[in-house]
Order: sequence, then structure tokens, then C-alpha cells
Amino acid sequence: MKQFFGKSHSGDLKEAVRGLTNPQLILLMSNGDQFEEHVKELEDLYPGAPSIGCIGMSYDTQVVEKGVGIIAYMDGIEAVANVLENVSVMPVKYIERLERDVERVGGSQRDTVCIDFCSGNDACVLTTIYSVLKRRNIPLVGGTGDAGKISANGKIYEDAVGYVLIKNLNGKVKAYKENIYHQMGNYRFIASKTDKEKYIIGELNGKPAKQVYQNILHVSEQQITTQTFKNPFGKVNGDDICIISIKEVDGNSLACFRQVNDSDVLMLLELGDYKAVVRNTIQTIRKDFSRVSAVFSVNCLFRYLLFSDNHYMQEYLHEMGTLGCHAGLVGYGEHYNNRFVNQSMTCVVFE
Repeated sequence: MKQFFGKSHSGDLKEAVRGLTNPQLILLMSNGDQFEEHVKELEDLYPGAPSIGCIGMSYDTQVVEKGVGIIAYMDGIEAVANVLENVSVMPVKYIERLERDVERVGGSQRDTVCIDFCSGNDACVLTTIYSVLKRRNIPLVGGTGDAGKISANGKIYEDAVGYVLIKNLNGKVKAYKENIYHQMGNYRFIASKTDKEKYIIGELNGKPAKQVYQNILHVSEQQITTQTFKNPFGKVNGDDICIISIKEVDGNSLACFRQVNDSDVLMLLELGDYKAVVRNTIQTIRKDFSRVSAVFSVNCLFRYLLFSDNHYMQEYLHEMGTLGCHAGLVGYGEHYNNRFVNQSMTCVVFE
């Protein structure tokens, strides 16, 4: 199989798709001003080609911040694209679409992956989608776009998730998740006075959440939203840690990018040696694959900002590019199977 990446920093879609012929699947990552226009134009250029899209930055060897990026697949794949609607209310209402698509592709854990672009309510969406995928152990990788909009097969949707199922006819696929954080000290917190809808943590161990965070890290209120790049919260999920980023201060509470419930046990995380973690991920992929056709990844916006602030983003993209054709999305939340995580990287590798 082959992965194509095309880009235009000015938002010229025809420039981005130059050289692309007979795509079997298209992923669109556009800017907010031109998203609707790009969705229509893409459908006109490649009528009937399965596609999903979102508003967000894209990358291969460099980041496209405000233009348009196109990732396409062809040669040796079977693919289908579709959408689940009303994801904030009842995404399960449309689950038969996914069930039919899984049957149509007929994939398995070894050769098939689901990639999704979501408009929000990620945790519920992933639980719904993975209830179908887990029957065949099909992995999922994806992320959240901006502005509450996605596209699927040439149409714009709000409050929805667009997904594609890709079966690699000539090799295996495997999904990965990368975490550059580890537990800080022995800090453990019981969350309380939470607001599920607004993703708010009111108290930690019975004290105002803002005060607890400030007292431990010795930061001002204004510094909290950037300190989360180095010190997010973590929630234990089986043998894994789900990273929870702080979005903003809300009075004496902390609003996050991921839902926290009363009585959830949280820990404080700190940034590790991210360069070493990236090298280890690349080494792991090389051990698992003797030949790589393509890598699709989703990097969190906060990782992008952290790497950029530390003048590492270009080096990172270069290192990932040594695996083969690497391209992806800068997301507002990352998806890995049934898990919605923050400040992480998830990817799928195609043999």
C-alpha cells in the first residue's frame, strides 16, 4: 500500500492534491475559514472516493498550520468511510452503520485499523465505536478536530464522528500510543465537586483544586495553563495512565480537556526525557516491522506547543520520517482503542 501526503500553506487544495490519482481513501485536514470549501472541492475532484476530514493542522516533514493537508491511501487496501451523528446525545443510534462497514471490510486485528476524526464527546464516542471493533480486535487511532465540525464522504457534519476502516491487503497493521510523562513523587488525589459536562475538578483531597496545584508546583494562577505542558494530571486506567490536561482556571476549580468524576483517583505527572521516549517508540516499531509502508499519527496540540517551544518539532518529524512515509494530524485529544487521552501521540503503522 502507499500513503500520499500533499500540502498547501496557502490553502490551495489543487496544489495539495497535485500528483494524486485514483485515491482509495482521503483524509482532509483544513483551516477553519476554508473547511467547507475544501470539502466540496475535494468531492468534486475525487467523486465517490471515501473520505473524512476535520479542521486542524497537519504534517509530514513540516507542520501545515493554516493551509490544507491531504493524506491519501491507494494500492493494496480496502477502505470504507462513514459517520456517526448526534454524538453528544446518542451515538449508539447509528451503530448499525459501523457494524455493516466492519462486515463489509471483513478485517481483523492483524490487517485492519479504524481511524476517526471527532467533533467532541470523545469518551462516549470511543466506548460506542469500540464496542463493535473489539469483536474483531480491530485497533482504533484518531483525534478531535477544531470548531465542532467534521466531514465524511463530501458532507459537513456537526456533533459527529467520521471514521474510516482500512484493510491492508498486503501486510499487517499495528497501533501505538506514546506517553512522555511519568508520576511525580507520591502525590495521589481523590477528585470531588466535579462537573462532568464542563470537565471541572472542584477539589482534590477536599481542598480547592487550583490551590493544591499551585502549592505543589509554586506557580501563579496565570502560569497554570502552560504549566500543564510539564505537569498534567494522570488517571490510572488498568495498567495504563490516561493523561488529563488542564484547560483553564475556573474560580478555585480547574477545567480540563477530559472528564473527571467524583472519587476518581488522580496523580500528578511530570515531563520525562521525551527525546528518549520518541527514540524508544521508533525502535519498537522497527522491531515489529521489517518493512514499513506508511505511518499515520495524531499528535496533541500541547505536544506540538511543547516541542516547538523547545525547538524539537522539526527534529521530531525528521526522526519519525526515518521510519518511512509519515504524516498526521495535530489534534485536540487523542484516541487509542477505547481510550480518550491528552498530551499524547497515537499512531498506526502499515506494513
